[in-house]
Amino acid sequence: MANSIKVTLVKSGIGKSKRIKDTLKGLGLTKLNKTVVLNNSAPVRGMINKVLFLVRIEEE
Repeated sequence: MANSIKVTLVKSGIGKSKRIKDTLKGLGLTKLNKTVVLNNSAPVRGMINKVLFLVRIEEE
């Protein structure tokens, strides 16, 4: 497994539940097409799985 994951927001969180919006904010994804590099850990993977339909993932 890679040490870091590159996550890009490709679909907006508008109209989604507060829980989904809070998860995106927790991942640092605040604007469309924003990319963040996160540590590959179990909590981060769990958050990504909750918003998988809104993001694109690349392992580094």
